[in-house]
Formats: sequence, structure tokens, C-alpha cells
Amino acid sequence: MFTKFRQYVNTRIGFFWLLVFLFWAKTIYAYLTEFSLGVADPLQAFLMLVNPIATTVFLFSLAFYIRKTGVYYYILLFIDALDTILLYANVIYHREFTDFMTVSTITGVSKVSQGLTGSSLALASWGDVLYWADIIVILALVILHRIEQDTRPIKKHTAFAYTSAAIAGFGLNLTLAESNRPQLLTRTFDRTYIVKYLGIDAFTVYDGIKDEQTNHQRASAKKSELDTVKDYTESHYAAPNAKMYGLAKGRNVIVIHLESFQQFLIDQKVNGKEVTPFLNKLYHSNSTYSFKNFFHQVGQGKTSDAENMLETSTYGLSTGSLFSQLGSDNTFQAAPAILNQRANYSSAVFHGNVASFWNRNNTYKNMGYQYFFDASYFDTTGDKSTGYGLKDKLLFKNSVQYLERLQQPFYVKYITVTNHFPFTLDKEDTTFKTTDTSDSAINGYFQTAHYLDQSVKEFYTYLQKAGLLKNSMIVLYGDHYGLSNSENSTLAPILGKSADDWTSFDSAQLQRVPFMINIPGIKSGKVESTYGGEIDVLPTILHLLGISSKRYIQFGTDLFSKQHDSTVAFRNRDFVTSKYTVLSGKIYDNATGETIDDDEAVQKTVDKDQKKVDKELSLSDSLNNKNLLRFYTPKGFKKVDASNYNYADGLEKEIQIQNKLAGKSTSLYSKNGNKSTDSLYTTDAPEASHKKTDSTRIKITNPDDTDSTTTSSSSSK
Repeated sequence: MFTKFRQYVNTRIGFFWLLVFLFWAKTIYAYLTEFSLGVADPLQAFLMLVNPIATTVFLFSLAFYIRKTGVYYYILLFIDALDTILLYANVIYHREFTDFMTVSTITGVSKVSQGLTGSSLALASWGDVLYWADIIVILALVILHRIEQDTRPIKKHTAFAYTSAAIAGFGLNLTLAESNRPQLLTRTFDRTYIVKYLGIDAFTVYDGIKDEQTNHQRASAKKSELDTVKDYTESHYAAPNAKMYGLAKGRNVIVIHLESFQQFLIDQKVNGKEVTPFLNKLYHSNSTYSFKNFFHQVGQGKTSDAENMLETSTYGLSTGSLFSQLGSDNTFQAAPAILNQRANYSSAVFHGNVASFWNRNNTYKNMGYQYFFDASYFDTTGDKSTGYGLKDKLLFKNSVQYLERLQQPFYVKYITVTNHFPFTLDKEDTTFKTTDTSDSAINGYFQTAHYLDQSVKEFYTYLQKAGLLKNSMIVLYGDHYGLSNSENSTLAPILGKSADDWTSFDSAQLQRVPFMINIPGIKSGKVESTYGGEIDVLPTILHLLGISSKRYIQFGTDLFSKQHDSTVAFRNRDFVTSKYTVLSGKIYDNATGETIDDDEAVQKTVDKDQKKVDKELSLSDSLNNKNLLRFYTPKGFKKVDASNYNYADGLEKEIQIQNKLAGKSTSLYSKNGNKSTDSLYTTDAPEASHKKTDSTRIKITNPDDTDSTTTSSSSSK
């Protein structure tokens, strides 16, 4: 057996397959021991195991076209070594940053220094010799002629057959990947997905292509293009309402992201019980300005699109996620930086998922977020988490140790996850009796929404006890739809409508999401009928804080302004106004839900609105794709330097600042006599009292965004 193996290895083909096998083995070793790829089903496991094969065969087969004997062997080993360098560089980089190296990181001197500094190399371990041992041993065997060099060159048709087979194999790999993860390459929200499905080599090529496309757009960009955008936003600016301007000046801002939360949940009852009793009370409170005609405007970037609009008042991209595709390098003039520079706000995000999801760990730095408390700051083991991160009740409770150390005023954002498709909870987490439909997603949706409601109530109770509530403005919003159009026929009867009469207009109206601005202590709150969307949030918040938005490039307008633009643009270029809903060119009357045909006056108005929507989306895309904000620095604004932020050791940094300020510290911890307020927090979450868990669920990694297969008439498909 050994003799036959040695004879085979002494052929060019045999030597080729030996190197292919060894490189495949160390790649799988890296997948299993280094990278958190989040394999969720058998097909994903299969693709992870086979994805290195096609690309490795393709790269190594390039040596087949070399006829000279000695050159063939050394070139093949050289290709093997280069691919190993790429693999190992990603191993080292992932150990420090929990992410994969992009082409811009590899080619950019400053970024290479971030990824491959002495501190990064210090992460190397003795076990890493496995990545290099095969090359060293094989090279030695070739030099010592223990592996004989085959003098017979590979025939051209054989070389071509191998290369073609590798390309076909990759095509099959991609097809299977797309079947499991639709829009894999167009809707990139985590680099881990590309690696899991297609491998390191394919990811590097893909990222290189995307990087080149972006660089080409940016290289051709001119300052005059920024002037065009600036002229539009200046003409589109809506002056603040004098009665509302500065109403919440100096207050902390707490943004609560209500995951997948649709407007129809407000005041909805199931089996005679309110689904969200606390949020209902908040929605109708005279200390809350609520908007019943507020729409999500996300595209393929889903949650990340919503975040981008709220933080920057610019739209997400027409395809893919701005956070993922551009967030690492783009220039932003975002809420955290504006508030810090204009009013000395500190800033933080609390999220129980991994930092790299949606590329948040890089994008937040460019936005100027000072702290990002992700899954690494929380215990997400066992039944404390779902596939999407730490359960909401635990996120709010366990964030107290970090929240109370922030200097006030602060701007913080909580990203909840429990109310996320497929809307499942452990039995011990809920007693809410839900619907009994044939659709498990609908049944689960009301339960997880009820759980989210309870989570927010517990957090509010803590804020009041700790004395934060009276000094804060709490902004609550739904980021995007939870239930897809495919579920509307089952959902219709629950909403008091007929499934047989359901139309595209009804589906569009379901794209409403809650938007509430709660300012404890005021008495003028009410439910507003103004039409608006996520693009309008930033200028609205800034004006409430007494900060003018006029100097910034923003596409939204203050919801309280008399000049507010009530045309709500969707990412697929459909839109809604206070009178009409326009879907794929078809006009619906908002009052009746009926289509409007052959009305020249209405058509003329709609055509005018359509041109405005098209122009606004196009200008936003130009601004972001070409990074035009690098050409513009507003008065009093200092460009954010991402290198100033590192999200490791957040608590230690908070404590250092607190100690440095001493008696001038404004943190809640300091105001409370240098004592923690954690004991003030009460939760009925069963996991909170569990010291240990016997659950087999492992710590979360990057979960599959399984709701990506759902579609919405008012978001990009």
C-alpha cells in the first residue's frame, strides 16, 4: 500500500493531490478551531467541509501549465505557501479582531499594521506549526529527492480539464449556498457567511471585486457631486417647530430598537389580552409623542439599514448592506459624533450578538460610538440566548453595570433581538396564550412581542428607581417588518380583515412601525398623524435637544416641523404620502384603499413625487457609494477618527474616566455615592437566577438571518 502511495505521489498528478489534501485539511482545522462560522444545518456543514476544494484545485492547477519539471514543483509549492499565508494571516487577524481580513486591510499599510502588529503576532501558538509543517516537510522531501520529480509534463487538455472542473465545482458550491442562503453575494451582512459557504479564497476574491468597484467609484468622485447633494439637502431642510425646539435639551437619550416590531401590535389583543400592554400605555401617554403613520424604509440591509437611517439620515443601499459594504471606510456625520461635539454626550451601544454581525464593530467606530457592549460583555451561554443573541430581559438587566458608569448626558442604543424570526422562546420564558393558527411564525410573533413588552417595562421600572427616567428622552422604534407578505392571508382574520380581499395596499400599510418619543414630565404628548419614516428621526431628535441640523447633510426632515416632507420613500422606489400609496406605479387612495385610474391631476402629483423620490435615493446612493462626505466638514464638526476607538475593556475605560474626573464625574454610579444601582433592577427572567445551566446550547456566534427569505412590498427584494 505504501509503495503504491509513494509511486502515485512521485507523479505530477499525485503530488498535486497530496498538496490539495493537506491544504484542505489545515483549512478545515482552521474552520473548526479558530473561526466561529455558526453552522446551523447539515447543508451548511457539508458546504463548509467542501468549499476549500474547488478554489484550491483551481489555484493549484495553474502549475499544470508549466512544463519544466523543477519549476512545476516549486511553483506548486509556492502557490501552496501563498495560500497558506492568506489562511494563517486570517487566523491571526481573527484571534484579535474576530473578523476576516479584507483586501483593503491587506493592501493598506495602516490597516496591515493594525492586523499584523507585534501584539497580533503574539497571539501565535505552538499549535500553529500545523499550518506550516506540511510545506516544510514536503519541500525537504523534494530537495532530498525522497519525492521524485516526474519529468512528464501535464498535457494541456488535462490541465484545462482540471481548471474547468474546479470552476464547475465552484459553481455548484455557489448554487447550493444560494439555495440555503438566498442573496448571499448581493446581501452581504457578515463576512463570516461568505467564508462559511464559499471559503477564504472566494471571500478574498469577492471582497477584492467589491473593493475595486468601490474604489473606482470613489476615485472618479468629484467635489462638485457633493455640491449637488448639498444643494438638495439645503433646499429640502425643514426649520424646527419653535414650540418643540430644545424641549429635551440636556437630557440623556436612550434609543430602544424594537426588533421586527410592527405597528399593528400596538393595542392588538389576542384571546382578550393585550399583546403589548406596557408599550400601549406608553404609546398613549401624554408624555409621549407617538406617530401612527411612521414607516420603516429598509432594504436588504434590514436592521443595519434602520440603524444607518436613524444615525445619519441617509438611506441604505439599493442592494446589500451599507454597514457591511461601506461601513469600514465611509465618512459619517452620525448622531454619536454630532452629540459629542455639540453637547459633550458620551455614547454606547448595547447588543447581545457578536460585534462583527452587520460589521457593526467597524461601522460604529466611524460613526463615533465610544463604547460597544456586544455579546463578549455578557454571559450568553445556555438558555440565556436565542440564535440571535442574549434575550432582551437579560440584555437590559445585565447592561446596568455598564450604563451606570457612562458620563451624563449620554446617547445610548439598545438593540433587542428576542422578537426576531422565527419568533421562538423557551417555555419557561412566557405564559402568554397566543393565536392558534397554522403558521408557527404568527403564533410565535405575538409571544415574543409580549416578552419584549415585558422587557421594556422592567427596564423602565429600573430607570425610574435609579433616577434616570426624569433626566432622559426615550426613543422607541420598530426597525422593520416581522411577518412577511406570505403570512398575510393567515394574519388577515386576526387583524379583522378578509384574506380574500387582501391587496398590495394592505401589505404596504403593514410596513408601519411604531415610533415613540417619550419625554417624562411633559404633558403635551399625543398620537400624531404625520406621515414619516426612519430617515426623519435624526433631525427630529437633534431639534428636540436644541441642536440645529441645518449644517449637516441629511435627507430626512423634522417630523414636528411645519415644513416636514411627508413623502415616505421606500428603497425599491415605491412611496407613500398622506394621500396616496404608490406601488410599482399603481396608485392607491389612502382613505379607501382603492386604486386610482385615469385621474390626470392625481397622476401629475404622483409623477412629481416619484421624481423627488428617485432623486433623493439616487443622491443618497451617490453620497455613500462615493464617500462624498469626505469632501465636506460642517462648521464646528471634526471628522471622526476610527483609530481613536477600541471596544475592548469598555468597563475598565469607563472606570478610568470616572476616577480621573473624581468629584466632577456625572455617571449614575458617582451620583449614587459610588455605589452600583444593579440591586434596583428586578426581572422575572428565569435565567437571571440560574447559576448554571444544563442546556446544550452553545455561546452564540454569527446566526443565520433566516428571515432574509421573507419579502416586503415596501422594501427592496
